[in-house]
Amino acid sequence: MTTAATESPRVPWTRPRDRLGDHVAATVRRLQEQVLRQPPRPEAVSTLARLRRAVGQAPGFDYTLHAELSVPDDLLGQRPADDTVAADTEYAVHDAITLYALHQQSRPGRMHVNGRGLGRALASLVRTSTGPDGVRRRFAALGTASSYPESIYHLRGLITMLREHQIPLDYGLLAGDLRTLRRPENRPTIQAIWGREFFRDHPGRAETTDRPATDSPQERPV
Repeated sequence: MTTAATESPRVPWTRPRDRLGDHVAATVRRLQEQVLRQPPRPEAVSTLARLRRAVGQAPGFDYTLHAELSVPDDLLGQRPADDTVAADTEYAVHDAITLYALHQQSRPGRMHVNGRGLGRALASLVRTSTGPDGVRRRFAALGTASSYPESIYHLRGLITMLREHQIPLDYGLLAGDLRTLRRPENRPTIQAIWGREFFRDHPGRAETTDRPATDSPQERPV
């Protein structure tokens, strides 16, 4: 007599953040706590509005955002020979935090949570979206983007979709990913990581329900 093998409970795939990611997560957490309190802090609401206007712009676009977008010297890493050009780390911090501001706009729940990489978030989006094929096409375009600006263009569209369905993301992880994505030779590495996250959490394998704005042991605010 044989017995059928039983599957072990599936544990969501998570990745650790690096020091840069922790810095970005701490910045986003402060903004998130201030904008979600009742009543929201007016300064935080104003800051998020200015951050949204800076999406897709170069670092240094708005001098008033220095406190949110500056990078500590010990995290800056390799700097360009021309000091008037922004470093890869500065782009990563700028783009991650401004995209968070876009994601959090008018949302009552936390759009930044610990441990949820981009691929996992988009797998959840496919499960909840009324147009999953559109999500897959946009994600496929991100996965084949040949330049950093093109990647940010597609990422902005995907973040807007995540906002509509209130599906959160770890913006510390995203910042680390974007820093790697800045280097053309490393771009396929990050695109592959996002793809593996997506397919490991793909509809049909993943849980059928999703509570996007609720924290779980794997997804807690930081």
